[in-house]
Amino acid sequence: MQEKVKSIIEILKKYTFDEKVWENFTPEMNLKDDLKINSARVVDIVLDLEECFDIEISDEDIEKMKTVKDVIETVERKN
Repeated sequence: MQEKVKSIIEILKKYTFDEKVWENFTPEMNLKDDLKINSARVVDIVLDLEECFDIEISDEDIEKMKTVKDVIETVERKN
């Protein structure tokens, strides 16, 4: 797994309080339904991603981030 993806996963892991959700990880996992990340935590994730990768994520981009894969693709598009 490339370093950028590892960093994204580590950021997401900080905001999932049930480590068991990562046991069967797939990029298609839904942030809300599978990882149990609520909208307030999404804001924190976005702030961490922006700081980590020196990017700016728009509200429009945030609305499109439904899965882990969406998050990865958003960061890669901005970087």
